[in-house]
This record gives sequence, C-alpha cells and structure tokens, in this order.
Amino acid sequence: MNLLRKLNCLFHYYPKSAPFSSLISSFTTHQLTLTTFPPDPQIVLTTLCSNGQLKEALIEMAARGLEMKFESYDMLLNACIKKRAFREGQRVHAHMIKTRYLPPVYLRNRLIIFYSKCDRLREARNVLDEMPEKDVVSWTAMISAYSQRGFATEALDLFLEMLRSGMSSNYVTYASVLTALSGLAALDLGKQVHNHVLRCKLPFYVVLQNSLIDMYSKCGNLIYSRRIFDNMSERTVISWNAMLVGYSKHGMGREVVELYKLMRNENKIKPDSVTLLGVLSGCSHGGMENVGLEIFEEMVNGKDEVEPDIEHYGCVVDLLGRAGRVEEAFEFIKKMPFEPTAALWGSLLGACKVHSNIEVGEFVGHRLLEIEPENAGNYVILSNLYASTGRWEDVRMVRDLMLKKAVKKEPGRSWIELDQTLHSFHASDRSHPRREEVFAKMKELSIKFKEAGYVPDLSCVLHDVDEEQKEKILLGHSEKLALTFGLISTSDRAPLRVIKNLRICIDCHNFAKFVSKIYMREVYLRDKNRFHHISMGVCSCGDYW
Repeated sequence: MNLLRKLNCLFHYYPKSAPFSSLISSFTTHQLTLTTFPPDPQIVLTTLCSNGQLKEALIEMAARGLEMKFESYDMLLNACIKKRAFREGQRVHAHMIKTRYLPPVYLRNRLIIFYSKCDRLREARNVLDEMPEKDVVSWTAMISAYSQRGFATEALDLFLEMLRSGMSSNYVTYASVLTALSGLAALDLGKQVHNHVLRCKLPFYVVLQNSLIDMYSKCGNLIYSRRIFDNMSERTVISWNAMLVGYSKHGMGREVVELYKLMRNENKIKPDSVTLLGVLSGCSHGGMENVGLEIFEEMVNGKDEVEPDIEHYGCVVDLLGRAGRVEEAFEFIKKMPFEPTAALWGSLLGACKVHSNIEVGEFVGHRLLEIEPENAGNYVILSNLYASTGRWEDVRMVRDLMLKKAVKKEPGRSWIELDQTLHSFHASDRSHPRREEVFAKMKELSIKFKEAGYVPDLSCVLHDVDEEQKEKILLGHSEKLALTFGLISTSDRAPLRVIKNLRICIDCHNFAKFVSKIYMREVYLRDKNRFHHISMGVCSCGDYW
C-alpha cells in the first residue's frame, strides 16, 4: 500500500514525463525502492509549469520557501506571462519580497514584461523605478509597453530619460519609440529618431523599417514611407500591410489597388487577412466601392486564398455606407453568414447620420443601445441623427437615457506639435497659456474667411439654439483652436499638423481648407478614421470621408 501511494505521488508530479518512465524501468529491472529517488524539486516545478498547473506550482513554491532559485522564479513568471495570470504572478513577486530574494536584472525584466502583459503598467513602472541597475531590455520593455497601449507621451518621456542615463538603445527600442510617435503624429520628433538611428549605424532590420514606414505614414509623410518601402532589401507581409494601410488612411484608393496588384504580381509574399482589410478599407475611403466589391467577391470565391471574416464583411458595410448605399448595406448585413457585431452596426449608424437616413438609422441606433448600453458614441450618433432632422424631443430622450445610464461622451481633443512640444486643446478651451491670443485670432479669421466665401455649416451644431450661438459653438471646436494656435506660432508657409481623437466635422474641414488657401499653408489633419492632406484649399480626401 505504501508503494502504491508513492507511485500515485509520482504520477501527480510526472504526468507524461520521460524521467518517470525511466524511473519505472529502473525500478522493475533492479528492484530498487522508490525512496532511493525522491522527486527533484526543480523537475517537479518544470513539469507543473509546462502542463499549465499554476496553482499546484505555487503550492510547490510556497513549500520550498527560501530554497527557490533563479531558474524556478523565471519558469513560474514565464508560465504566468503565457496565461496572463495576474494574481498568480503577483504571488510569485510577493514570494521574492517575503523571502528577501534579490532578483538579478534579467528576472526583474521578466517582472516588467509580466505586469505589462497583464495591462498593469503602474506595477511594471514601479519595478523599473526600483531597479538598482537597468539594462537596455529593462528600458525597452517598459517603452514598448507604453507604446503598445497608447501611452505615447509616457513612452517618449521614458526614452528621453533612457538617453540621459547614458544607456545605448537597440533596434527594438527605436521600433517601440517610433510606434509611440506614430500615435502622436509627431513628425519632427520622428525624423530626429530616424536620424539618431542613422548616426548610431544600427542594422536596418525589417522590424525597424516597418516601424519607420508606419510612423511616416501616420505622421502624414507618405513620400518618406514609400521611399523606405522601395529601398528595402527584403519585405515581409507586415511591410506590405504598413504601406497599404498608410495609403488607405490617406484615402488614396488608386494607390492602394496598384500596390496590391504589385504584391500579387511579384508573388513573393502572400496577402493575409490584414492585407485584404487594408485594400477594402482603401477602396472605401477612396470612393472606389465597385472595385472593393469585386475584390470582396474574389475573396468569397476563394481566389485570394483568404477566407473573409466578420471584419472583411464590416469593410463592405462601411464601403457601401460611405457611398450612400445605406439600404444596400442594411440588406447586406441581413444576409451575412455572421452575427453582426456592435462595430459593424456602428459603421452603418455613422453612414445613416452622414446621409440623413432616419428610417434605417433609428432601427440601427436602438439595436446598438441594446447591444452596447455603455457605449456613449452610440447615444451621441443617434442623438445627432435626430437633431439633424429637428426631432428635438427624441434628442432629449436619448440624452436623458445617457444620464440615467451614467454614460459619458468622450470629449473632443486636438493636438498640434510645435518645436517638439505637443499642445493640447479641447472644445472652447481656455486653459492654454496663450488662450487670449488664440481667441482674438479666431475672431479675425472668422471675419476674413467669410469675406472670402466661407459659410459656417450650422448643421454641425446639434443643439436647439439660435444661429448666432451655433456660430459661437463652431468657433470653439478643438481643431479650429489648434489650427489657429499654429498660425500665430509658426513662420509663414510652415505646414500645420493637427491630430484629433474623434471624427472631424464638416465645418472644421471647410475651415481648414480656407486656412490652407488664404495663408498658403499645407495642412495635415488626422482624425479617428483617416488622414486629410490639404494643399491650396484642396483636400486629398476629395471631400469624401
């Protein structure tokens, strides 16, 4: 009986493991007692971690107390990273502190990566700040965590701190910083990072070149993006996708389709799901709905070797919606082989708002409120749809529902880069140090532009107020404030680059065109959905977005 218990114990610690098989063989051949070979604690932990038995592994860790070694902690943290097991990884960290174990740099880096993967950036940063010594991996892991989660400013600040500490960077560090700068649309800083890479004579790995393509396209400089793309000695599917998505976000549908044909003709890299998403999106933003529908049909028929998923169907809905074919998009959704997602319904609701289709929009809006009752954007678009047709009672009903559900609308914000500093503005912002200059210039522009033919689009103000009040509200839009600040703060003919967190309204788009035409400025506007490059009063979007 004692022997059976010991065998059961080994089965628990060695599920499907080679060492157990050899042990049984040895026992059978030489008639040795099992107590001669007690389970090695390291092998026990290895087996438990490899089988994903984290709970049992933590029990083993607690039982071993001060005997835990570097390899054991590393193994446990690696298992927690794979499973995104925050509580379990936190216990491993707590065990280190409790037993006064001083982890080496490598293991502290593991902790940074673990907390980052679990979206616990504060804990990850605490580990970094408490490290007596840091290596390039320490800094890069934290910079990458910030960049991937949209904390671009924090990533950039940490990179600058890293440079001040005297630590040299590697290509992964620079790729992460470029990702952060893509989010900020900070072209001047991006150029500086690129120049730094050149001065350091770092090897141009594909991942770094891909990051440069992405950064330049998101900062509005597709010429640089294409130059890097064309000079690459080898390209991955990510390289093609970065360039395709860059053209797509700028509304350059023809360039998207031409590049896609080049990819197919070269026949070196096969298109993947992201490739086709970029192409369909490019056709949508570029007003090429018929070409997009043909490409989608080829996917459905198996020609592209990429089976369309819900996101590709969503692109078709967006494509039809932008083209004003709202009823057709609605019918397309009904016939899809997938259950429509909230994002897909949201795309159709946005199209209903743009094309004033109240019948379909009302149905879709209420459907969205059922699916996503916590999403403020759905309430806002439905409210705006009602407001555009003067249904103010329905507007109040939707806004009362927002208050009842405690749903808050994301405030509009715009940023402009000036002398490598980002200046932020929100609607009717009076917090900026130069606010008086900005508002004085805004009034001057309003008069000057009206004389040149600018007519404020009052339909963009969805409040039941008089026309004078509507004009005042329009002048307070964050992108107008950012553009005006750029005019009074930069030299003549200097380009103006503004980024906004929401979709730009028609009136602000018109206002930007007059800024470009009258002051002979290149204006780059990046909103939530796409890029607008305005030159001499003409926008790259062709007033279609």
